[in-house]
Amino acid sequence: MANTPQAKKRIRRNARRAEINGARVSRIRTLVKKVESALEAGDKAAAQTALTAVQPELSRGVARGVLHQNTASRKFGRLTKRVQALA
Repeated sequence: MANTPQAKKRIRRNARRAEINGARVSRIRTLVKKVESALEAGDKAAAQTALTAVQPELSRGVARGVLHQNTASRKFGRLTKRVQALA
C-alpha cells in the first residue's frame, strides 16, 4: 500500500489518466466500427467520410500515447485499402 504522499498522488493521477485514455481508445474503436459497418453495407460514400474521421483520431491516439504508431498506421492502411476496393 502507498505510504508516501507522492505515491498516493501517483495512484490518483494514474486512475485519472487511465479513465481518459480508456475514453480515447473507445472513441477510436467506435469510429473504426463505423467504417467497418459502412463497408459491410457497401456504402462507399459513408465509408469514405467515416475514414476521414478515423484518420485524425488515430493520429491523436498516437500523439497521446494510447496507440503505437505502427498499430495506427496498420489500421488506417487496411481500412483505406478496403474502402478503395469497394469501387
